[in-house]
Amino acid sequence: MDLRLRLDGRAPRRWHATLMTRLMRLPGIALDLDASPGPGGLPDNAALLFRLEALIGRVPANGPSAPLPPDALRAYPAPRDATPDLVIDLCGDVVAGAAPRVWTLRFDGVAGEEGLLACLLDGRMPVATLAEDGRTHVAARLGTESIGAALISFEDALARVTTLIVAAVSQHEPAMPQGGAVVPTPPPPPDLGLPALARRATRMLAWAVLRRIYHLCYRAPHWRVGWRHLTGPDLVDLRALPGTGWHDLPDDGHRFYADPFAIDHGGRTVLFVEDYEHARGKAIISAVAFDENGPVGTPVPVLDEPYHLSYPFVFARDGQVWMIPEGSANGTVDLYRATAFPGGWVKEATLLSGLTAGDVTLLEHAGRWWMFATVRDVHADHDGGPVRGSYSDALHLWSAPDFRGPWTAHAHNPVLIDIASARPAGHIVARDGVLIRPVQDGRRGYGEALALARIDRLDDDGFGQTVETTVRAGPGWRGKRFHTLNRSERFEFIDGSGRAPRWPIRGYG
Repeated sequence: MDLRLRLDGRAPRRWHATLMTRLMRLPGIALDLDASPGPGGLPDNAALLFRLEALIGRVPANGPSAPLPPDALRAYPAPRDATPDLVIDLCGDVVAGAAPRVWTLRFDGVAGEEGLLACLLDGRMPVATLAEDGRTHVAARLGTESIGAALISFEDALARVTTLIVAAVSQHEPAMPQGGAVVPTPPPPPDLGLPALARRATRMLAWAVLRRIYHLCYRAPHWRVGWRHLTGPDLVDLRALPGTGWHDLPDDGHRFYADPFAIDHGGRTVLFVEDYEHARGKAIISAVAFDENGPVGTPVPVLDEPYHLSYPFVFARDGQVWMIPEGSANGTVDLYRATAFPGGWVKEATLLSGLTAGDVTLLEHAGRWWMFATVRDVHADHDGGPVRGSYSDALHLWSAPDFRGPWTAHAHNPVLIDIASARPAGHIVARDGVLIRPVQDGRRGYGEALALARIDRLDDDGFGQTVETTVRAGPGWRGKRFHTLNRSERFEFIDGSGRAPRWPIRGYG
């Protein structure tokens, strides 16, 4: 296929080079580049805004948005005389009929990088679409863990847009995010005049000072695990957060517990949690048994590695208890087996490596095992450097005949790009013949809400889901955020974030 990329050659960026490199590596693709001047570029003073944020926020300045010298584009083929089969328009000025197919990149309906920045300065991550003849061809609800930081959010979006375009050209289009074909209200034009920049810089400096003072007084984020007795319907059946009955799993203020996963074993419930010690800056996996009254004592360490561990996905199979904790900091997905339950964990296998996979969740379905996880970095940039991107918006699948592997990546990875429903949030459960997948909704920030998604399709050729309800922390649960849901036979478990004083007072927690 003859493919033409349309961009404004007056302001090339590292993400453009990364995109072109990845497109040229696709089999059967002959790429040329139309880099004539065009609309859609960043407004005046955008570079100053990014420099201010990089300085105040101590963000490296060599990310996807970093400029390239204009002569860097000479390494790519100029437009051929023949009409290309497909044009990917990053400027928004390619007219219909210029090629048999024209895909225009838009952010909440606005073409060009200016549209992306306008959304971010309006306080929202946009829906990115490739539109053809006025219809949405593919879409992605972009994500970031740094809402409010324009530079980081901008680069997170560019990294994922690269993923989206390459997937579409490869005909491995991800599923459409729910409502993704609906064009959102366009953002107002960004105001980057010097007075507006001065106000923004003042707010950034004030926020940096307040954050420093806050962190001197409090340990944050400080997650809490909540539990309740199950004497009736659970949250999945209720489609709402019960307003009463919740209890905290106590902590000492120097550590927090999160990501609760429970298993019934030997006539009792054992809860596994991420155990994060603020002083160490990393987490281990700990466990605590429950009797009819609740937790028996406090969680005790059962698995420690040199790197951060979380999301202890635990399950029973073949007379053994197994665990896949998140080890994204190590770039692996590892399977452990308990030799002295609830401890004695030994690593049985590395299932995947060379990727940053978040919150790995397994499902046995129709005689096959499926692995769900969000993946951050799926490629390097054009000169081998890392590409930034959200940890939470790109869902990948793998399948295997056995949970021990071998695991095969889904042909359409990422099968979904959606900050509102990609990242797993606990065990997938079956209700009335329907599979319900708890997912994280990060549109308002990391772990802000939890949603329940019905799996409509799961096979080698595709994936589809429908979000049925979104649940947020309420009066009955004092955590401000909510991002994990699991249960045992007699108990239900959630988590949420709060804060802990750096000098715990008697009776706190």
